[in-house]
Amino acid sequence: MLDKVVIANRGEIALRVLRACHTLGIKTVAVHSTVDRNLKHVGMADESVCIGPAPASESYLNVPAIIAAAEVTDAQAIHPGYGFLSENADFAERCEKSGFIFIGPTANVIRLMGDKVEAIKAMKAAGVPCVPGSGGPLGDDPVENGRIARDIGYPIIIKAAGGGGGRGMRVVHTEAHLHNAITMTKSEAKAAFSNDMVYMEKFLENPRHVEIQVLADGQGNAIHLGERDCSMQRRHQKVVEEAPAPGISAEQRAEIGQVCVEACLRIGYRGAGTFEFLYENGRFYFIEMNTRIQVEHPVTELITGVDLVREQLLIASGEKLSLRQEDVTFTGHAVECRINAEDPDTFMPSPGTVKRFLGAGGPGVRLDTHIYDGYRIPPNYDSMIGKLIVHGRDRATAIARMRLALAEMVIDGVKTNIPLQQRIMSDVGFQAGGQNIHYLEKRIAEQKEKGIALG
Repeated sequence: MLDKVVIANRGEIALRVLRACHTLGIKTVAVHSTVDRNLKHVGMADESVCIGPAPASESYLNVPAIIAAAEVTDAQAIHPGYGFLSENADFAERCEKSGFIFIGPTANVIRLMGDKVEAIKAMKAAGVPCVPGSGGPLGDDPVENGRIARDIGYPIIIKAAGGGGGRGMRVVHTEAHLHNAITMTKSEAKAAFSNDMVYMEKFLENPRHVEIQVLADGQGNAIHLGERDCSMQRRHQKVVEEAPAPGISAEQRAEIGQVCVEACLRIGYRGAGTFEFLYENGRFYFIEMNTRIQVEHPVTELITGVDLVREQLLIASGEKLSLRQEDVTFTGHAVECRINAEDPDTFMPSPGTVKRFLGAGGPGVRLDTHIYDGYRIPPNYDSMIGKLIVHGRDRATAIARMRLALAEMVIDGVKTNIPLQQRIMSDVGFQAGGQNIHYLEKRIAEQKEKGIALG
């Protein structure tokens, strides 16, 4: 078992990792920026180290500072959480070369899955269904690019090979706009990801976003823990997640889950990971693999009873998976609402001091958050301040519990997106289930046209 772990993150995920470590008797080191001295997990950790000023580039993305913190505290391993350096292959490699265990996949696997072009090639070779596309990076020949697009069939989407989080992509409906779209996406990709490689895929017009959670020990064992539906999105950012996905049969789950398990074994995957798919007309199309713990992992935990962060730590300790596929069962339904400090109408971040905080509770309610009365939300990081997750015997019960839990939540001093989440839970289309990834944005646009304010 690991003795001491550096938690190279902040906020609710840092607190989540700390609790999992302490459950296993593992000591923790919290690294933090100067504005994060008062984070909840910093006070709860066995040790803490300030790694730099507020800007993430000088603290949470400061690799030498994080490695130094691990060295001076005699830690054995580093848990990156999600975001920041969690999918940075160079960081994983630096950890290992410095003598620390990186709690996640190997650097080579992160690098493979981080390059969307190579990832798709690897998944095709592993038998994972993929979106029809260029099969490789696009060159500079407009005639050849036009031929590729015609073969795929419009509309198509241009994507940055090094992109992610909804950035570095552009939809093209006609050949007249193709060359300019490729040029602009390349330029944006170069600026955002230091990599101007782009590729082309068929643009699915009304898909859902369905993902498969996996665990693998890197020793020849892997399992899947079912699927999540993450189709409630705004500007490619997830807002609500749920498990299981409405309308996915047990047979479909078993089939696509086994495909993902076999892909894990083929690429030598280690740790927790997520295969993300677009799902349309009963078919799955691979889009990317997240080589880390996901924001939405709690919904899977609630329907399976498996502590995913605990499993990450056990795998990093060198243990083989204790679960077999037949040990995984699915019970009830879970829904997660991301709680953001932002204006519910304009979606502008709303940093500031939390003057009063009252969390939700009751049967089947879980709240993952780091905020408290008097906590000051800094303007330097992502606006998410917590996740409200509920579990019920079925989807209708879970939604009803979420509506009640959202009504109980009180966060004074800053604006939050709780009114938007309440509107979603009461929306007839959401309650019916199975809506596509464009549904939420269309509903928001309709409400704005009618002059309906959420805040």
